[in-house]
Amino acid sequence: MTPETIAAEVLRLLEASADADYYGEPVSQLAHALQAAQSARDASADDELILAALLHDIGHNIDDPRAIRHGDVGVINHDDLGSLWLAERGFSSRLRMLVRGHVDAKRYLVATNANYAKRLSPASTETLIHQGGPMSIEEATAFGEAAELKDCLRLRSWDEQAKEPGRLVTPLEAYRAMIVTHLTDTARPVQQG
Repeated sequence: MTPETIAAEVLRLLEASADADYYGEPVSQLAHALQAAQSARDASADDELILAALLHDIGHNIDDPRAIRHGDVGVINHDDLGSLWLAERGFSSRLRMLVRGHVDAKRYLVATNANYAKRLSPASTETLIHQGGPMSIEEATAFGEAAELKDCLRLRSWDEQAKEPGRLVTPLEAYRAMIVTHLTDTARPVQQG
């Protein structure tokens, strides 16, 4: 597949979620993805992090027999499935790690910040139960030492904010060129100097 065909596939999947409820939240799945990406853009994040924000829930949108579905909260393992799906299409390891890490970031924050759990929406609180609950001390210590901790926590924050009905966002089509550039750059061999 070329970067252009992969970008088209990604946009089709996201567009198809325009009418899909976002699991108990007052926005669609597409609106949630676009709002998370908009928050990343507004924070002047790099393109890789913006795309991770856009694609963090892509695991809800793919058809994968390994999906663990639970009632009204969607695909419990969407973080892992999304990361694997993105790997198969050539997205960078950092982007995939951020997608995979957004659920662990929630588990980490609940374990390390007593006020964080109080701010979770009812739907996010419900999914937390099925995603393993708060991290253990050992898990939180290991996650806290991750190289991309800061960006995982930023992505988590944008994820939590992306639930505002009617919020103005950059249109989905605006991400096509960013995806193509990302995939082209990721596929390009690193020059040794």
